[in-house]
Amino acid sequence: MPSILDSKNTAAPSVFLPAALLREARRQKKLATADVPAICILDPDGDMVRRLRESDEAQPFKPWACYHTQLDTFMLAGQTVGMVGCAVGAPFAVLVAEQLFASGCRLLISLTSAGQITANTPPPYFVIIDRALRDEGTSYHYAAPSEYAEAAPSLVKMARDALGCAKQQVLVGATWTTDAPFRETADAIDLARSKGALAVEMEAAALYAFAAAAGVPVLCLAHVTNSMGQAGDDFEKGEADGTRDAFAVLARLVNAFQGLS
Repeated sequence: MPSILDSKNTAAPSVFLPAALLREARRQKKLATADVPAICILDPDGDMVRRLRESDEAQPFKPWACYHTQLDTFMLAGQTVGMVGCAVGAPFAVLVAEQLFASGCRLLISLTSAGQITANTPPPYFVIIDRALRDEGTSYHYAAPSEYAEAAPSLVKMARDALGCAKQQVLVGATWTTDAPFRETADAIDLARSKGALAVEMEAAALYAFAAAAGVPVLCLAHVTNSMGQAGDDFEKGEADGTRDAFAVLARLVNAFQGLS
């Protein structure tokens, strides 16, 4: 039976590199070469990007040569940061992450909405993801098979310290990364829960596998907002679609991580 794990050599260099794609995109679009902000954020839901554009706080980063996304810049914690919206799912998130680091990004934070697996407290709340169950395909192109993809412990510690006094509720723990949110069966949920997963999301395992392989800093957070539609009034993220709390959490992280960028 064919397996996604067949013929994988994660140590072999790739022929196709993000720098080559960006070079050709710049040539075709007649774009100048310029570094993106040192700290960039992935917003898979797109709510934060939409909010920034509606309030005229975001500016498009015109030299961004990605074929598939727009990079916006805005001020957060006194620093210009970049944000890419709607890069949902492991392959898309890593595609964008590869191009951001090839364009000068020095720290990437992903903040995605997530479904609750272990009911520690009612949603919404945040989870600093310290490891992610690898139930997706992208991570296996970057790291040998293992059950989890791990975050850099130093980044997790810095995030825990930065958010320790935050008004928002923040947990630290594992998530389950899946490619197929509408195949979250009862057995699959029970299995993830038995392994200690707090929430289910779609990007963290792949982003952490990429980060370890490339030697770049990536931190993933889950904004737990729902119980997969199993309760009334589900998917309520909070004030302004949860963006008020999300920006408050990100501001604390950007402030703490400025020394890394």
